Amino acid sequence: MATSVLSRQLSESGALVERHWQELNARRRLYTFLGLALLALTLCSSLWFANGSNAGKFFDRLPHIFDFVGDLMPRDAMEIVRAMFDLPSPYDDGSFKYNYPDGRLYLTDSLYIPEYFHKMLETVNIAIFSTVLGVLFGFPLCFLAARNLMPNPWIRGIVRRFMEVVRAFPEVVIAGFFLAILSLGPIPAIAAVSIHTIGALGKLFFEVVENADMKPEEGLRAVGGNWIERVWFGIVPQVLPNFTSYFLLRLEINVRASTIIGAVGGGGIGELLRLSIGQGHEAKTLAIVMLLFTTIFAVDQVSAWLRRRLVGDQAFQLAQ
Repeated sequence: MATSVLSRQLSESGALVERHWQELNARRRLYTFLGLALLALTLCSSLWFANGSNAGKFFDRLPHIFDFVGDLMPRDAMEIVRAMFDLPSPYDDGSFKYNYPDGRLYLTDSLYIPEYFHKMLETVNIAIFSTVLGVLFGFPLCFLAARNLMPNPWIRGIVRRFMEVVRAFPEVVIAGFFLAILSLGPIPAIAAVSIHTIGALGKLFFEVVENADMKPEEGLRAVGGNWIERVWFGIVPQVLPNFTSYFLLRLEINVRASTIIGAVGGGGIGELLRLSIGQGHEAKTLAIVMLLFTTIFAVDQVSAWLRRRLVGDQAFQLAQ
């Protein structure tokens, strides 16, 4: 009723626009309904497949999905602190479940680093070293992949395809390949995370370069600057803050990736986490999880602080 009244008040062209808008709105609602129906159908099919793959036990076990929370509760809360700092446990019965002091890394006869702190430091070192390697290779490659700096389509295409290949596989898949060649330890983890980081950062970097202002580069070209000089003095100063931001973001991602790779033999805290979960050691598992969350939070806060220092507070303020 309201629409018909509105149509009588509009001119002929206005009514035409109104009818066109109503048609588009109806079409949008239809597409939304079809999309939701397709999503519901896909979800039901996935649940049906999961139930069939688990011999009909998927829905039977679904109400118990959070039972593991109760299984992770230690005898008392101080057990988590003892496990984290390698302190003796009053429940020590000679088993691996309470052998917290055995993992100490002694610096002197009395001074030691708790095992989990040492392994967490190893994981962070893997992430930092891998991210630096990724930047060292991704930085020069991004300029060869940028359309506004590399007119040769063959060079640009080869570099882009290379970066697509090295980031096509997850870090854990690449790590499995290197673990088979280099055996267990942090070296395969560094190689896997570095290779994936080269492709990921290279893509992010060249997209930033393609959005850079080309006027400084044109001025340097007008005075006879070569390609390297035009890139270094005309483009790099513009994109460096964004490059630094992506570097810090990738560092956070690589800390988590290094933890996952550690669970498959890549060293660091991930291996200890896998063992503690598999052996049902509640205090050790919670201590590692808390240390991991704390480390990721600390890396995130330090990254945010560095980003503000490098870019400036004015970049994070709303325009007045």
